[in-house]
Amino acid sequence: MPTRLTNYFLKTLREDPSDAEVTSHRLLVRAGYIRRQAPGIFAWLPIGLRVKAKIEAIIREEMTNAGAHEVHFPALLPKEPYEATGRYVDYGDGMFRLEDRRGVGYVLAPTHEEVFTLLVKDLYSSYKDLPLSIYQIQDKYRDEARPRAGLLRGREFTMKDAYSFDYTDAGLAVSYQAQRDAYERIFTRLGLEYVIVKADAGAMGGSKSEEFLHPTPVGEDTFVRSAGGYAANVEAFTTLVPDALPIEGLPEPVVFDSPNTPTIQSLVALANAEQPRTDGREWTAADTLKNVVLAVTQLDGTREIVVVGMPGDRDVDLKRAEVAFQPAEVEAANDDDFTKNPGLVKGYIGPWAADGSAVLGKTDETSESNDSSTGIRYLLDPRVVTGTQWITGANQNGKHVLGLVAGRDFAGDGFIEVADVRDGDPAPDGSGPIETARGMEIGHVFQLGRQYAEALGLKVLDENGKLVTVTMGSYGIGVTRILAIIAELNNDDKGLIWPPAVAPFDAYVVATGRDAAVYEAAERIVADIEASGRDVLFDDRPKVSPGVKFGDAELIGVPKIVIVGRGVVDGTVEVWDRASGERTEVALDGVVAAL
Repeated sequence: MPTRLTNYFLKTLREDPSDAEVTSHRLLVRAGYIRRQAPGIFAWLPIGLRVKAKIEAIIREEMTNAGAHEVHFPALLPKEPYEATGRYVDYGDGMFRLEDRRGVGYVLAPTHEEVFTLLVKDLYSSYKDLPLSIYQIQDKYRDEARPRAGLLRGREFTMKDAYSFDYTDAGLAVSYQAQRDAYERIFTRLGLEYVIVKADAGAMGGSKSEEFLHPTPVGEDTFVRSAGGYAANVEAFTTLVPDALPIEGLPEPVVFDSPNTPTIQSLVALANAEQPRTDGREWTAADTLKNVVLAVTQLDGTREIVVVGMPGDRDVDLKRAEVAFQPAEVEAANDDDFTKNPGLVKGYIGPWAADGSAVLGKTDETSESNDSSTGIRYLLDPRVVTGTQWITGANQNGKHVLGLVAGRDFAGDGFIEVADVRDGDPAPDGSGPIETARGMEIGHVFQLGRQYAEALGLKVLDENGKLVTVTMGSYGIGVTRILAIIAELNNDDKGLIWPPAVAPFDAYVVATGRDAAVYEAAERIVADIEASGRDVLFDDRPKVSPGVKFGDAELIGVPKIVIVGRGVVDGTVEVWDRASGERTEVALDGVVAAL
C-alpha cells in the first residue's frame, strides 16, 4: 500500500526552529523527521524512522558479512559492572546515574562493554567457543554539558556497538581488521567521505584506537594528516622530539630587568632591544619558555596545581590537556590558586631562581637539596630537550633570565603533550609536514585488550587446559549522527536531498489541481511504481495548492518526484530529479522506466 499524505503522520514547518544551529537540525525538524523533547533529546517521527532504518539495514548487512551476531541489551543497567571496571567513577558527570524506589543504583548506559563481557562469561568457557563477535544497535545516554547541533551531539543517541572476543592477541588483530574493513564498506555504501586517524582511547581504555572521521567544517574534532599518509586525531598527535644538544661550554644564565612585560610579545621586544643575540638573529617567541599554570581536579574533588613549560609560540590546547590528565578535569588556574601558592610569581614564573628561592618541580634535581622546591609538579613540552636554551621567568617580580639551559639549570617531572598542533608541524612518523582539518567522528574501533575481561573475570580454557584471560575489541558507529551528517551533506536552499540508499521513499508522487482524471492517473502511476518494488510517498491531498505541495516535496527530499498535472490530458507527466533539478517529460506508462 502506498503511503498517502492524507493520512500520514507528517507535518512540515515553514519557519526554522529557534534553537537550530546547523543545517541538518533545521531541516530535519522542518521536514517532520524529528521533534525536540529537551536539549539533546529528540522524538523520531515516522518518516525519520524510515531513514534511520535504512542506515541500520546497511550496518546490519555488513556486520553479518563480518561474522558478527546481533543481540540487544537494555539501556537501563545495574551500576555494579561499571563499578567493577572503575568506569562508574571515571565517567564523571558524563554518566546518568539513578536509583530505584529501594535505593538500588542503576545507570543509563553510555556504552555496554561491561554487560557484553559478562554475557560471554556467563555462556562461554572454552577457547573452542572463540573467536566471537556480537553487536547491537541501541540507544546510549551521556550527560553532555552543552548538547547542541541537533543529532550531531545529543544526550540520547543511537549507536551500533560491536565486541570481539579472542583468546590470543593474534586473534584480536584478525577480529579488529574484520570490523575495520566492515566500517570502510559501510561508509562507502552510505556515500560518506572518511579519514581513518590514530585516536586516543579515552574512558574506553585499551591499546590501539582508530577513529573514522568525516571531514566537515561543522565537525567538533580537529585532526591532522600529512601527504605521506600519517593521520591522527589532534588529541593523539605526538610531537616529533628534537635531538638533545650538547651542554658543555654554554654560558651561565643571565638575569635581566624586564618590567612591564605582560605578554610573550612584549618580552621578546624587550630582549631584542636590551639583550640582542650575538649571532645577529632576532629573538622570537619560540626562544622563550612559557610556564602555564593549570588546575587539575580529580574525580574525588582533589585539586592540584600543575605548571607546564612550553615554547612561548605555543598555547595550551585544553582538549589535548583533558586527554593528558584524564579522567581529571583541567582548567586555567585562578586567582585563588595563585594566592594559595605564593611560590608562583605571576607573570615571572620559571623553573629556576638565581637567589635560591622556590623553584618548580616535585624534586629539585639541579640543587644540592630539595628545600627550595615549591612541590608543584612541573611538566615539560617534548620540545624542551636537554641542551636547549631559553628566556623565561626568574621567579622575581620584573625579572627574567636569559640562557637557561634544559638539563643543566632545570629539569621537569616528566613530559606532556598539551601544546596546540599547527599546520606545518612535522608528522611523528617522518612522512612530512601535517595540515589540520575539522571532522566529525562517525566510527571508532578499539583494541581493548584484557582490561574489561580481567576486571570482570572473563577467562576460558586454552588448548592446554589452562585458564587464560580473553582479549577484546570494541567497535562503535554513531547511527543518528551519521543520519545528521548525510543531511548536512545533501541539501539545498529548498530542503533535503536524500541519497537513494537512505531515502525514506524511492519516489514522491504529487497530484496537482482538482481534476479527477489527474488523481486517477496518479493512482495508476503509484500502483505501477509500487509493483516495481519501490516505496512511494503519495501527495494526494485534494485541497492543497500546487505551490505548497511542491514546497513540501522539496523540503522532504525524496530523490525522485513525479508531478502529475495538466499534462495528463496529453498522456504525460514530469519526473523531477531532486539532486540535479532536471525535469523530464515522460509518458504515463514510462514513469517506472524513467525512475
